[in-house]
Amino acid sequence: MSDCKLRPHHGLCIRFFVGKGYSPEFTENMKKVIAELESGDPVLTLCTGADVICRACPNNICGTCRDGEKVAAFDNALMDLCGLEEGQEIRWSELTARVRKCVTGPGKRAGVCGSCSWGELCDSVNDKCADKQ
Repeated sequence: MSDCKLRPHHGLCIRFFVGKGYSPEFTENMKKVIAELESGDPVLTLCTGADVICRACPNNICGTCRDGEKVAAFDNALMDLCGLEEGQEIRWSELTARVRKCVTGPGKRAGVCGSCSWGELCDSVNDKCADKQ
């Protein structure tokens, strides 16, 4: 995976992904992206626009998210909590470590993306992760 752009909040979405998505195409793309990220630990460029996950999202209208303001707020909140900046280059492993450390504790995820339609699913995944720790 070369020249990979990733929205910061997608680092959180990937952590909670359990094989469900907006459409079969979205779900398959998400699985493919996750496999590539985890197998190669690429250097990512953080962006607040359409990325490799957005390319198969039904909310992506010609490269612009239908919920653009809302997801930009998710990106900004995650960057603030994790000490990240738009345009920053970071390894996948470092991004996931920061997300785990800064955002996945009790109640923190809701502060980043509490208005997301997938919130209930993420809460159930977070509860399962906490049970294993």
